[in-house]
Amino acid sequence: MNPGLSRLQPYPFERLRALLASSRPPAQLPEIALSIGEPRHQPPEFVIQALEANLHQLDSYPTMRGLPLLRQAIAQMLQRCFLPAGSRIDPESMVLPLNGTREGLFAIVQALVDPSARALIAMPNPCYQIYEGAALLAGAEPYYLNTTAAQNGVPDLDAVPAAVWRRCALLFLCSPGNPTGAVLPVSYLRAALELAERYDFIIAADECYADLYLDETRASPSLLRAAAAAGNDGFKRCLVFQSLSKRSSLPGLRSGMVAGEGALIEQFLRYRTYHGCAMPLPTQLASAAAWNDDEHVAANRRLYQQKFEQVLPILRPVLNVTRPDGGFYLWPELDCDDAQFTRALYERANLMVLPGSFLAREAHGENPGRGRVRISLVPDLSRCIEAAERMRAFVQSGRVAAAV
Repeated sequence: MNPGLSRLQPYPFERLRALLASSRPPAQLPEIALSIGEPRHQPPEFVIQALEANLHQLDSYPTMRGLPLLRQAIAQMLQRCFLPAGSRIDPESMVLPLNGTREGLFAIVQALVDPSARALIAMPNPCYQIYEGAALLAGAEPYYLNTTAAQNGVPDLDAVPAAVWRRCALLFLCSPGNPTGAVLPVSYLRAALELAERYDFIIAADECYADLYLDETRASPSLLRAAAAAGNDGFKRCLVFQSLSKRSSLPGLRSGMVAGEGALIEQFLRYRTYHGCAMPLPTQLASAAAWNDDEHVAANRRLYQQKFEQVLPILRPVLNVTRPDGGFYLWPELDCDDAQFTRALYERANLMVLPGSFLAREAHGENPGRGRVRISLVPDLSRCIEAAERMRAFVQSGRVAAAV
């Protein structure tokens, strides 16, 4: 057995199911799930049509590198949306399609990290648990970078000892952050790139929420933009991961991409040739249609902006909650235990949220998710408003203190 398997911790949703297993919510209230980050908006019809129109191509093996038109669509999207004017990304050598970012984020660690090197993989804490699992199964050691309100929800790179950076093989960053919604500015990303150059490690930027910024005048910066701004036109040490799940409300399509330094992409392609994870041709063609269009992305983003505008005024009188810079999560600070709050909220209001402590690890003397919950604003607007009103009534009733 891979010894890393014994070190894997239960996934947050397994822990949530166990927490709520004996609970009985009020039958008169329909359940509203705000726990999982699964987009529920209507998928773009033109993408569904492209998928259906190409189902006949299921009779052919897909290419591991991806169709040229798909890689071209991804490269053009990056140039339109995330790169400075005049910068270019080569679709032939710098882009690969993925079966969702989750698959790629896990696999990149297996492909690029030397299991004999006692390497560290640095990652935000709390974070998407795939980062941790990928590190453990690659024989590496996770190193947790706590994100707290005092740091505006971003990892403090300056607090990391030089000895840690010297062992670091790969740094995971997530912007907008899950669960904090914090957006990493270009200056921060450039500082991270300087550290990567100084200590010889790779940055894997999880940008699956990059299209979901909440201020139309301030798009989320990409690691690619920061690299280009620093004169790093070959994107050395950079890999960015994006997805159609959040950008286009297509979580079931399992379609994402990785882009960055050509030498890293080539080695990753070599790994994937053996891994056997080529994207089906109908999915590739539907994905190309989605990457080529930005109008549906703007419309999707506006739906989330409307939810924040409607939900926050309801919750602010009773919860310490702020509007994030991006993503679709709220990350309120509680004055009680987060797991007990979650259970009581389910039992009294039939609302499912995720305890923040389930998303984080005890590191450097604290669990930075403790005392918070993650609220996913993925249902439609009316159900988000109803959920907020139930949550406000629950907190105002004083039943929180009684339950915890």
